[in-house]
Amino acid sequence: MFDYNNLVIFIAGLPGLLLALVLHEYAHARVAVAMGDFTPKLTGRLTLNPVAHIDIIGLIMLLVAHFGWAKPVMVNPRNFKDMRKGNILVALAGPMANFIVAFITLFIYNIFLSLGFMPSNGMYLVFKLIVIYNVYFGIFNLIPLPPLDGSKILLEFLPSEMAYKFIQVERYSFIILIALLVMRIDQYVLIPAANIIFALFDIILSFVF
Repeated sequence: MFDYNNLVIFIAGLPGLLLALVLHEYAHARVAVAMGDFTPKLTGRLTLNPVAHIDIIGLIMLLVAHFGWAKPVMVNPRNFKDMRKGNILVALAGPMANFIVAFITLFIYNIFLSLGFMPSNGMYLVFKLIVIYNVYFGIFNLIPLPPLDGSKILLEFLPSEMAYKFIQVERYSFIILIALLVMRIDQYVLIPAANIIFALFDIILSFVF
């Protein structure tokens, strides 16, 4: 049966999904270049053009299964001015970009409300999904599971031998991820973490509005 509500959510959610994926990868590329590695620029990833970042299968998975991916930004850590610092900052850049986008969206929405402009239901849904998708995408990528960003941060704090063994986990990452989703990682990890971020946003915005 045709589900009108799902179609509305699908269309309203596209801006949020595109922003989450594109700005996440662009942030990786931008910080990598700032740290001294021009690989992202040479490979055409230092751009806001969605075509350069979107992985069609990853986008479909996001729409259907609510988890997915974009094309990973290739970097060469040997080019970083400080390899350890570069790896950490590049990995953090993507999730932080998502959180910043979510906060700016909330900030703009509150400006509308403070000026007496009441957004339509459709506009409200678009704003809401931009915030939700970006917060959850940022948190999801901080999971310390290769090749997610969280694993790249964790690697910089592990002893060499342990780091080598940890990298080997990547070959099983997809299976592990499916298992985590079956065990409702969203309910026990993602949602509580998102609620903390939403609470922080509310605290900050309460001082402004």
